[in-house]
Amino acid sequence: MSAFRVQRRYQGPVKAIVLDWAGTTVDFGSRAPVLAVMEAFRRADVPVTLEQARGPMGMAKRDHLRVMLEMPEVAQRWQQAYGRPPSPSDIDRLYTQFLPLQKEILATNSQVIPGCVKAVEECRSRGIAIGSSTGYTQELMDVIVPLVRAQGYNPDAIVCASDVSPGRPAPWMCFENARRLGVYPMQAIVKVDDTTVGIEAGLNAGMWTVGISRSGNLVGLSEDELRKLSPQDQAQRVEAAAAELYRCGAHFVADTIAELPQILREINDQLRRGLCP
Repeated sequence: MSAFRVQRRYQGPVKAIVLDWAGTTVDFGSRAPVLAVMEAFRRADVPVTLEQARGPMGMAKRDHLRVMLEMPEVAQRWQQAYGRPPSPSDIDRLYTQFLPLQKEILATNSQVIPGCVKAVEECRSRGIAIGSSTGYTQELMDVIVPLVRAQGYNPDAIVCASDVSPGRPAPWMCFENARRLGVYPMQAIVKVDDTTVGIEAGLNAGMWTVGISRSGNLVGLSEDELRKLSPQDQAQRVEAAAAELYRCGAHFVADTIAELPQILREINDQLRRGLCP
C-alpha cells in the first residue's frame, strides 16, 4: 500500500489578510517603537544606535529588548556601566521602564499611513476579512486603537504579542488571526508586514507574504525625512529594503499598503492557476 498522498491545492480567492501595525498600517517609518527603545536604554545609561534598536523589530517588545542585550556591543556597554553582564531581572526592569515611554510616544505617532484606509475598504468590498498582528502588548494597543479608529482604520481582529507566545517569527499570531476570523486554509490568507520576522511568521504559517518597503522599518524614515532626500537616495533605500524582504522570502514587496489591492489580484491569479505559497 503506497504512502504517497496527493497534495491538496486551494484554488479559490484570497479570504483574509493579516496586517502588521507600525510601519505597515500606522506610523510611517515605524518610528514609535525605536524611539521608545532608544530612550529606555539611554535612561539605563547604556546608549544604543538606531541600527541596534531597529535590528529585532517585529518581535514582542520584551523579546526585542532581550535580543538587544544579547548583542555583543550592547552587552559590553552594559558590563561597563554596571560591572556585570545583563541578567533576566535587568530585562524586566528595562521593560518596565520601556512601557510608559512607549505609551507616551504612541500617543503622537499613530497616524494611519496614506492609502491604508482606502486599501482596506477595497479589500472589504471584495469580501476579504481584515486581521492584524503586532509586537505591541494589549496595554499598548489600548492607546493606539482608539486613535486609528478615529482615522477610519478598524481591523476585524487584533492579535497582540501578549495574546500568543512565542511571538514572531513563530506562526502562532497568524494562526490565531485565522481562528478569530474563521478563515482557512492558510493558503487563502496573506501576511503583510514591514519586518523580516513578520514575513518569516507568515511563511511559517503557510501563507502568502507581502513585504512593505518604503513606509517600513527597513527604511525607517518618516514621510518628511524621506521627502528631504534626493530621489536617488530615496530609491536606493527603498530598493535595499525591498531586497532584504525578498531575501527573507517575501512573495511580493510593495512600497506601501496602498499597493496591496493590486498585489492581491496577482495572488488570486496565481491561486486560480493552482500555485501555493
